[in-house]
Amino acid sequence: MSESDADHDGEAIVLDYLPHGRADDDRPGYQKPPLAFALDSEQFTLSELTLTDDSGIKIGDWLDIEDSPNGVERVRSIDYEALSSGARSELEYVIEDLIEDEEQRFVAIYNDAQPITLRLHQLNLLPGIGKKLRNTILDERKRQPFESFEEIDERVTGLHDPKGILAERILEELREDDLKYRLFVRGEV
Repeated sequence: MSESDADHDGEAIVLDYLPHGRADDDRPGYQKPPLAFALDSEQFTLSELTLTDDSGIKIGDWLDIEDSPNGVERVRSIDYEALSSGARSELEYVIEDLIEDEEQRFVAIYNDAQPITLRLHQLNLLPGIGKKLRNTILDERKRQPFESFEEIDERVTGLHDPKGILAERILEELREDDLKYRLFVRGEV
């Protein structure tokens, strides 16, 4: 993903393209439509796109799938298990790139996270953040809001790879359909 791709609110990025449809589809090849799998950059939902033969869509393309882009016949929400193996392997890299490209959006998670219940805070949903790290983050952000991942890393001792922690949580929310609380993935999973 290039710097110019960084401002894609409400759009989805193509994770995989299957020009001959699904391998597990028993129909003859000429009857199987091309497919693509995409991740919505805002809601972190997954979609399967049924394409026309001349769609020209390829891996890494950005699409506004709500706007019925040319070459897309149908958009269907799917869960993680329905992704192709290629889409699954690409997903982690796309999420990491998105977090890096939209740093301010994701740094805001550390600045704006709130309590969920009297005993549970949104920060505690992030992998590796327990009571002690949570309190350190809360104390540091009271002094001054974080402006970058680098600053979070410098000011919060013991918190390693704040970007990676967010990517790990997003992947967990996409993979697990029985999580009680979600920070990132919206809609049906």
